[in-house]
Amino acid sequence: MTLLYIEDDPQARNAATSLFSEFFDTVIVGEDGEEGARLYADSHAKIDIVITDITMPRMNGIELIQSIRTISADVAIIVLSAHHESNFLTQTIEAGVDGYLLKPLNISQLIQTLHKVIEKIHLRYENAKNVLLLKQYENITNLSSIISKSDPKGVITFVNDKFCQISGYTKEELIGRSHNIIRHPDMPKTAFRDLWKTIKDEKKTWQGIVKNRAKNGDTYYVKTTIQPILNPDGEVEEYISLRHDITAIMSDKKQLFDFLEANRLSVLILVQIEDYTILEKFYDKASVEKIEMAFGKNMLYLMPNRWGFQRVYHLENGLYAFAINRRNCKASKEEIHAVLEQFLANVKEYIVKVDTVEYDISVICSFTYGIFKIFEDAKIGIENAIQNKQSIIYADGLSGIEYENALKNIETIHMIKTAIDNRKIISYFQPIVNNTTQKVEKYESLVRLVTEEGQLLTPFYFLEIAKKGRYYSKITKIVLDNSFEALLKVPDVAISINLSVHDIERDEITDYIEHLLIKHESEAHRVIFELLESEDIKDFFLIKHFIQRVKARGVKIAIDDFGTGYSNFERLLSYEPDILKIDGSLIKNIKHNTASQHIVETIVLFAKKQNLTTVAEFVESEAIYEMVRDIGVDFSQGYHFGRPEMF
Repeated sequence: MTLLYIEDDPQARNAATSLFSEFFDTVIVGEDGEEGARLYADSHAKIDIVITDITMPRMNGIELIQSIRTISADVAIIVLSAHHESNFLTQTIEAGVDGYLLKPLNISQLIQTLHKVIEKIHLRYENAKNVLLLKQYENITNLSSIISKSDPKGVITFVNDKFCQISGYTKEELIGRSHNIIRHPDMPKTAFRDLWKTIKDEKKTWQGIVKNRAKNGDTYYVKTTIQPILNPDGEVEEYISLRHDITAIMSDKKQLFDFLEANRLSVLILVQIEDYTILEKFYDKASVEKIEMAFGKNMLYLMPNRWGFQRVYHLENGLYAFAINRRNCKASKEEIHAVLEQFLANVKEYIVKVDTVEYDISVICSFTYGIFKIFEDAKIGIENAIQNKQSIIYADGLSGIEYENALKNIETIHMIKTAIDNRKIISYFQPIVNNTTQKVEKYESLVRLVTEEGQLLTPFYFLEIAKKGRYYSKITKIVLDNSFEALLKVPDVAISINLSVHDIERDEITDYIEHLLIKHESEAHRVIFELLESEDIKDFFLIKHFIQRVKARGVKIAIDDFGTGYSNFERLLSYEPDILKIDGSLIKNIKHNTASQHIVETIVLFAKKQNLTTVAEFVESEAIYEMVRDIGVDFSQGYHFGRPEMF
């Protein structure tokens, strides 16, 4: 999103702009009201939110807001105010603002205010989109409206043919009856109380979306306008209802949300086709859609339907939902879990047949019940099930946990940005010792972050969060700079630098590495890049090409954490490394774990046959050092020889 921020105080403006940059893709800054009005007039088409101070020279915040409102009545405006400016509150309300921020700014206040304002923006957009869609639909279907009339008591006195067609009832069955004959049980009583209050007590037009049930039990949705017809004395003579069938444009997701809104206490089960992305890769789009439709049509038969599920909601991308009012399903979570286990067993035996395609479906399930964000809970449950390779997850309350995690992530990102701005991303260096001479021949560069309170943090506390934001590349560049500078401080010793797959896949980083290798051409032979083998590799040939480029400049390649996880000998050979760093989990247990010892011996034997150097990590004692030295490991790294320190 794009923010227009207006503040006349340079110090406050600079501080707030830095903070706002965390939340907005683009921040346009104005120094007073007049500049703000000009900037908005020039760029209003791309501005999503305006944040403005009140007290400013040339044009104050109130005048600015009034100027903006002449151009756009909908753009979100937030007032950034000091406490002593509370006398402007009435004027800002009249000018039409969407939120307030108090000086001095803090992250929690900003997040809460932005959350509320963005919700308003989203609702305005959704409402505008729905109104536009329904308007077009009305124009197209104007000649096929569903019309009825009723007396002041709500008894039907007239229906047209379209009413009969959609409801399935004849005119004789409808006339003389209440509209309750087509009322769907999912519609809450409160909705009809509001309807009658509007048309009977207030004698105003009522409009809304109504969910109805046809004679055969089918559900249909109509956009309804009910107009009270008044006699000269102002009394209701009759009601005319004009409806348009919008069932076709109501997505399953919308219908599911309508159900959950009308039934605030519900059981919700989400079912996700497992490995859906693989399904998409194997079959063309048309075949995938046919498979999804065929499976969706049979899910009711596969689900042990002891609670009376009436339909399956297809939410696209292999995701389906069952929903039922809690009054009809009073089962415990253990009972629901047992039913889903039977459902999974039924699915396992079921084969989808579409044309000449046969596909074995496997699914995972998430379920929850309650009144607060149950869809969000269940959706996060599906994500957790995929990540943790579980088949069934009870997901109640997971969205709250995700929200708390998001707040923590924002705090961590702010900490990272502050550290980058204050040059508090630093490098420590741990010695790597030749096992024969016991002399230091290499150092591994290890990143650290110093907080504003002076606390030294290892990558465990910030690097994964950094990978999700825009600061990861900046951290990588800082580490590269620190490591190449260290070459000048410790002549004749190599510096080993960790690089992830994500680093190599970014042109920005590989180009910067190329720049540093050219700049330090005479020292390039003392650079080692440690690569961590990973399943996340998207383009293996890109990684291999990078290795070839840097090795041509004299750089050596090490494979980090070798011996556990995804690392394998075949892939390793294609990398043509110079060094194998044996995973620390094998080394620290080598004295007491025979299996670890045998694995290390195998790695060393393989390395010697391939003319590769080996390094043992986590060498914490003299006994471990002697053992890895006797096995034939070339180098050792660990607290026994030195902790990471700054040069």
